[in-house]
Amino acid sequence: MNNKRAQWGSKLGFILAAAGSAVGLGNIWKFPGKAYEGGGGAFLLIYLAIVLLLGIPVMISELSIGRASQSNVVDSFRKLGYRGFSWVGWFGAIVAFLITCYYSHVGGWVLRYVFSYITQPQAVYADPTGYFYGLLGYDAATGATFFPWTAILFAAIFMALNAVIIIRGVESGIERFNKIGMPALFIILLILLVRAVTLPGSEEGLRYMLSFDWSKVNFHTVLVALGQAFYSLSLGMAIMITYGSYLSKDENIERNSVIICITDTMVAMIAGFIVIPAVFATLGADGVGKGGGFAFASLAGVFRQMPGGVFFGILFYLLLLFAALTSCISLIEGVVAFLTERFHWQRKPTTIIACSVMFLIGCVYTCSQAAFDIKGVWFDLANGVSFPIFGDAMEFLTDRLMIPLGALGCCIFVGWIWKPESAIAEIEQNGIKFGLAKPFRFLVRFFAPISIFVILVASLVFGTTLS
Repeated sequence: MNNKRAQWGSKLGFILAAAGSAVGLGNIWKFPGKAYEGGGGAFLLIYLAIVLLLGIPVMISELSIGRASQSNVVDSFRKLGYRGFSWVGWFGAIVAFLITCYYSHVGGWVLRYVFSYITQPQAVYADPTGYFYGLLGYDAATGATFFPWTAILFAAIFMALNAVIIIRGVESGIERFNKIGMPALFIILLILLVRAVTLPGSEEGLRYMLSFDWSKVNFHTVLVALGQAFYSLSLGMAIMITYGSYLSKDENIERNSVIICITDTMVAMIAGFIVIPAVFATLGADGVGKGGGFAFASLAGVFRQMPGGVFFGILFYLLLLFAALTSCISLIEGVVAFLTERFHWQRKPTTIIACSVMFLIGCVYTCSQAAFDIKGVWFDLANGVSFPIFGDAMEFLTDRLMIPLGALGCCIFVGWIWKPESAIAEIEQNGIKFGLAKPFRFLVRFFAPISIFVILVASLVFGTTLS
């Protein structure tokens, strides 16, 4: 073991950083819409069961691999004596790289909205949909497209913020930021929750979220809940193995994994109880949606009709900003840790170069949104061949293919190659008792890999959008 390797400065710092990684934009702008479509409380129960049976054991597995190897996501498997499984780490590192390319630009959009609500909220209110399209370089009135300079600029600022945090290191950068960012995120969540549930007309939305409409539950609903839990917890990427490698041997992996999963789930559920009642109270049930267009265009209409809407709009987009930052820095750290350890590069120049390359590639994502995605068309080449726009292609490659395959490989590795007994021995060092050892053996060997395989097949064969 490399004794000079970075470590978390405190137990709280690690939990906040790992929870911050898990808490991302999807918790806030996708989960509420999926809960609405999946029958409100019925979806919440299914989601909770999946987090318990799938999320926790896979997270325990990844953190155990990281701490046992004390290495980056690629070299972890070699350090444990199984070089043949290094492909799992490569998948994780590549996925983190690709996701950061476009996630950093979405973070830039969020930062732009924070700035807009502070400086020119009336411009957003005048035409919420047109304002969002204009940010991405599309004039809804004329149908003309133009280069989205503003979106690119704010994406560059957002990426620079991430780079500054990463350069400062694990304890002084990532941990210190999350000790500020995560409490701030929860404070904003609670303020918005109080505002949402006290709006006139919000009772119907609350009632829906607390009801159990099983008529909306089918196989697709379960698949969506599986995918949401899986991707929300940052599993199958370079993150949890990397973060686990910074853990000391006296950390309780079981307890920490449970806390991280509970924290992530709480944020998603609170977001549901903010967004659904607020939309019901202002736009009606037909206004509920999910994704970027819903978060930037539709919810701006919610704040326009809400008393004190400018203030609460600022808080909401600050919430998104903290969620984007805490997730993005974990993705970048996975890439930087791999590059610095594998090639013995210095942290500062590696971070600057990696962030610059990911930002530049991400510019194609923003530009493809401007030119094509808003109109919902594909590239049509002269020879008749067509293929998805850049953003769709990247999301398909990462979300539907590489993440499930990487996580499946991780489960097979822990369940059948390294063996659950090795993970349990790692967890129980220094006299720590692993109370979930027996169910962990079954879940990591059978339930988790089968569930991930179902996600993979469903998303590829049936075209189900899970993330």
